Amino acid sequence: MKVLIAEDEKDIRHLLKLQLEENGYTVYAAKDGIEALEVLQNTDIDLAVLDVMMPRLDGFNLLRKIRQTSNLPVIFLTARGDDMDKILGLGIGADDYLVKPFSMAELLARVGAQMRRNLEYSSHKAQVSSKLKYGSLCLDKDACCVYIDEALVELNAKEYLLLKYLMESPERVFTKKQIYRAVWDEDVYFDDNTIMVHISHIRNKIETDPKNPKFIKTIRGIGYKFHKQSEMSL
Repeated sequence: MKVLIAEDEKDIRHLLKLQLEENGYTVYAAKDGIEALEVLQNTDIDLAVLDVMMPRLDGFNLLRKIRQTSNLPVIFLTARGDDMDKILGLGIGADDYLVKPFSMAELLARVGAQMRRNLEYSSHKAQVSSKLKYGSLCLDKDACCVYIDEALVELNAKEYLLLKYLMESPERVFTKKQIYRAVWDEDVYFDDNTIMVHISHIRNKIETDPKNPKFIKTIRGIGYKFHKQSEMSL
């Protein structure tokens, strides 16, 4: 699970990173709100711990930007402990609020609780929704259809399965062998050219510019990944 820490005090940032990593989390640390926003734009973060008073972009305004596109759990960690600050933080979308000085054990417990709650919510949401939607591209798993700006895209069975496989794990890099095994269901025979041809056909159908694709990215020497479009801006 990936945790973002946005904290301008170096010692606290370092301590939080060490403690969370010791408890099995992958931690991304940022020293201000702008740096934190850049991490969020490029990484699938599962939970964010934000200080309120940060240079360039404070925690409240950072959270407002996050909530434009994401429901990830956010815990405020700050020296500002008066009721109005808590009400404001919770009112704009924070999930929890911890005041400095704090107990590391309590913070870890709150992080764990928010992670569990989010996993339960995500699991329920996945059961309810059958659609994968990123930007203008939508894949309906129940209907086995793909749309661009609500216009139906004609894909054959293998093209659909390949695109679905990539879209179900956005930003994850898959080797060509992994893709072939999943889509063609074969372990012994592996045809690199077949994957390249199918990727090319899919790009021609879903990309505005197939030579400069925004959805299916080639990872040179490894394979491919589906790039999740980000709408957050500085």
